[in-house]
Amino acid sequence: MRTLYVRIIATTMMIMIASALIAFIGTNIYYQHYLKPENDEKVTQITENIVTVFENNNYQRVAPYFNSMADLGYKFYLVDQKGNEQTYGEDFRLHNLAPESKAAVLNGETYHGIADYPWQLFVTGFFDDELKNTIGVPIEIDGEVQALFVRPNTQQQFGEMRIFLAVLLVLALVFSFLLVLISTRFIVNPIKKLTDATKKIAAGNYHLKLKVNRRDEIGRLANDFSKMSDSLEQTEEKRQEFVSSVSHEIQSPLTSIQGFSQTLREENLSEEERHHYLSIIEKESKRLSALSKQLLTLSFLDSEADAGNVVTFDLADQLKETVSTTEWQWREKDIAIEMDIASANVVGDPRLLQQVWMNLITNAIRYSEPGGTVTISTAEEKDDVQVMVKDTGIGIDEQDISKLFDRFYKVDKARTRTENSTGLGLAIAKKVIELHRGTIMVESEIGVGSQFIVSLPKSNSFSEM
Repeated sequence: MRTLYVRIIATTMMIMIASALIAFIGTNIYYQHYLKPENDEKVTQITENIVTVFENNNYQRVAPYFNSMADLGYKFYLVDQKGNEQTYGEDFRLHNLAPESKAAVLNGETYHGIADYPWQLFVTGFFDDELKNTIGVPIEIDGEVQALFVRPNTQQQFGEMRIFLAVLLVLALVFSFLLVLISTRFIVNPIKKLTDATKKIAAGNYHLKLKVNRRDEIGRLANDFSKMSDSLEQTEEKRQEFVSSVSHEIQSPLTSIQGFSQTLREENLSEEERHHYLSIIEKESKRLSALSKQLLTLSFLDSEADAGNVVTFDLADQLKETVSTTEWQWREKDIAIEMDIASANVVGDPRLLQQVWMNLITNAIRYSEPGGTVTISTAEEKDDVQVMVKDTGIGIDEQDISKLFDRFYKVDKARTRTENSTGLGLAIAKKVIELHRGTIMVESEIGVGSQFIVSLPKSNSFSEM
């Protein structure tokens, strides 16, 4: 399997090679369409000047003149009427000039071989050392018209420059490949660290700290990965804490049931004692049943299952029904119930919201002293409806308010243990309110009482579960 490191190197090198080829082809096209005509015109002018100088100097000796011109970086090919040929300077690589081209120059025409040189994809005509890639003009030597063909000696004119450019190109490619190898490793190393860290997280090791000091996308990825690791670690800690709390809550009633069941086996117990122990077993069984039901409710809410009972209903009717259901509880403690409830329609799951009001009102009754007051009121605003449940009970300490909605958290563990509290009621209430895109807040003062404020949107914004 090819690694990311190899893929990046191969891709980068392919891009570099492809870019070089495309640049070479583009340069060749530019030369063929723009530079070649200019080069043809320039060499033509130089050739005509060479002929003019020769003819204006009383037709000096041919060989010394053209040899001296060749030293300036040109090649000359001379042919007379009889077809005799003579080359001055370095010889041409190919003698492929057509006879008709020679004849045309001997007849007084100018041959534009550079401009007419055929286009080739991977060859720049400027450097193609062929006889047909020249400029031809007629020249009079010893009273006879001959044909002179001229082109620059590119090897002489650009020899050192060509070597310099070749060395520059080779070094650029070599160093580019080396830098690609180094930079790619620099890019890939953090990804390797992320891969190793992912394997460790998959194995259950969430205590990971990635040291990737970068501000690019990989750095942000590593930072997000670290946050994810921390979140998973906190989730795992909460899960273990939840399992521990569930085990503790289940173990307590089971221990009571087991202990009192063994006690009932004794034959010397009175009927009153048997009745007392059986009532305790019944009470602990109900507590265990309530715990299991609440755990199932939390599991249902956490699983985000689809809620098929989302309807529009009157919140006031539901609150009144809840108060009626809890009547025996508040009458038993001689608690006054005050209601300031106005009709208000909301969209949601009535069954789940019924459980919220039951938990809040039951708690208000439970923590209010006999003769106290529980006030239930509503307030309708533009986009939402607020429900307030206020009691005159014992109140909640400020340090406990932030943890009040945590699962299994109990403000007064000694007191609530005897009250069949599981510590899940407010956690369920908060989860239900959040699924309805609402909020729940609490205000409390020790010795004065507490007030829970629930805000629910009017629109159909129930979260899919």
